[in-house]
Amino acid sequence: MCGIFSIFASTKERRLLRKEALECSKKLRHRGPDWSGIQLSTSSDGLHHAVAHERLAIMDPESGEQPLVSLDGKITLAVNGEIYNYKELAAQLKEPYAFKTGSDCECIIPLYQQFGLGFLDMLRGMFCFVLVNNETGEYIAARDHQGICPLYMGWGSDGSLVFASEMKALCDICVRFRTFPPGHAYVSANEDSDDGALQRWYRPAWAEPSVEVGTTPLDLVALREGFEAAVHRRMMTDVPWGVLLSGGLDSSLVAAIACRYHKKYIEGQPSNKAATVFPAVHSFTIGLKDSPDIIAAKQVADALGTVHHAYTFTVQQGLDAIEDLIYHLETYDVTTIRAATPMYLMSRKIKSVGIKMVLSGEGADEAFGGYLYFHKAPNAKAFHRETVDKLEGLHNFDCLRANKSTMAWGIEARVPFLDRDFLDLTMNLDTNAKMCVPHPEDTAKPIEKWCIRKAFDTPDDPYLPKEVLWRQKEQFSDGVGYSWIDGIKDFAESKVTDAQMRQARNLFPHNTPPTKEAYYFRSIFEQHYPQQSSVESVPGGKSIACSTAAAIAWDASFEKMADCSGRSVAGVHEDAYAEDSAQMQALQAPPAKKARR
Repeated sequence: MCGIFSIFASTKERRLLRKEALECSKKLRHRGPDWSGIQLSTSSDGLHHAVAHERLAIMDPESGEQPLVSLDGKITLAVNGEIYNYKELAAQLKEPYAFKTGSDCECIIPLYQQFGLGFLDMLRGMFCFVLVNNETGEYIAARDHQGICPLYMGWGSDGSLVFASEMKALCDICVRFRTFPPGHAYVSANEDSDDGALQRWYRPAWAEPSVEVGTTPLDLVALREGFEAAVHRRMMTDVPWGVLLSGGLDSSLVAAIACRYHKKYIEGQPSNKAATVFPAVHSFTIGLKDSPDIIAAKQVADALGTVHHAYTFTVQQGLDAIEDLIYHLETYDVTTIRAATPMYLMSRKIKSVGIKMVLSGEGADEAFGGYLYFHKAPNAKAFHRETVDKLEGLHNFDCLRANKSTMAWGIEARVPFLDRDFLDLTMNLDTNAKMCVPHPEDTAKPIEKWCIRKAFDTPDDPYLPKEVLWRQKEQFSDGVGYSWIDGIKDFAESKVTDAQMRQARNLFPHNTPPTKEAYYFRSIFEQHYPQQSSVESVPGGKSIACSTAAAIAWDASFEKMADCSGRSVAGVHEDAYAEDSAQMQALQAPPAKKARR
């Protein structure tokens, strides 16, 4: 993972263009603290182009610096991300290519030269990149299938087009900008065509509106082996790595599989070796003192035998970090900020012990319907459409959070649940096998993500302790300790007045904040990013426990209880809610006003 910045068709002289590119690229240096590079070229029409790169060295630390240049000097490439199948792709080249480095990203150059734009469909990984033909000035920018790696595009007052890994690198030089959509490519050669330069290259059949439900019969072995392969792919690294471990199902499964493969490496099975072998698997968790995640993660770490690092933070420490966090996240979304704060604090600790890459569990809840509100899905069609919509919006939320809160400290997070092949397997799966309903193969009460739990429920060779494998969903901002969310709300209550809330629509006409917490986050965001393009880059709308707005209609109580915490799903969350009506009515009542000093 790195930071890229590129500007094309600039009328500035080369000296000034280089200076501008360097200054903008510096704003991304937290993403790539290990090295910087910049390449300038001038096309046949006399326009200049700059490609800059801030490197976080994960693969080939010695010689993999970027931008990469082709053997003939005609192609310049800057990539943010990892191409996990780069060795297989190199073997598929029609003509041999003499690679200059051991970088997994260099394969993009000969793939483009030999296969054209169709090579994008061959890639398996997380990436965004800019590739430029130095002679003609034509260029391509592309983003991975799920938007795991961030990318933005903007337009300068001189008509130049700019691409950057984060919005902050565009704000001062662009008159407008936007999020680059996942699964798309910008092809400059098609700028004047009827189809336009921005083209969608990733079109999974399961996401089409005509597909109402998944229909592939559940195969527990295939599901288990598919996810094992996804985790194994992401263990490719030449630097020390670890696993994020909340103690919930998703991160625990990732950790369990990683530990199994690591054991094979240690036992000297070269056919299973992904990269450099390190002596132990390190796991990391964070929470308030005695929080659910701290306790559960310790249990999992003990069972797996990881070198475990449990960090605690206080509500005050979290509040102190919010202003810096929002600068890095580039969002005012309440759910994202709540969950990203502990992740941001933990990433700083991880950096301090020398780890540069971590495996994480993002994406499982979207693909399998793991959020607690999915218990209320009225039918399989609604369930499937909600998972599709959640995945298509994930680049604005969990992908953004996982990437930017870790990359703020130069840590790369990899997300095996969003592996492209595993997503195809998951999203084509019979939707009834994913729903939170009684299953014929199991007499236990309904639970979210039943099928993936069942796939790894192997008593003869257990991956996880039973109580962990079947632990109910705990959203990250909840699991770090319920008083974290309550603490943010109380703090916002003290910072934002009732009068300010009455005037909120006048100050924030777009995505008007509905709560004092949202108002507080929005005001910080606009201190950093006051441009209208920045404000419009963040989606809005009501949500219940991370749902889309459409799922609010699933249950009459959702409209009254709308909040992004999992605790807001009445009668489903076992620990946070009692099911008797008296307690539920008390929870729905507005909070008492606190006396002001």
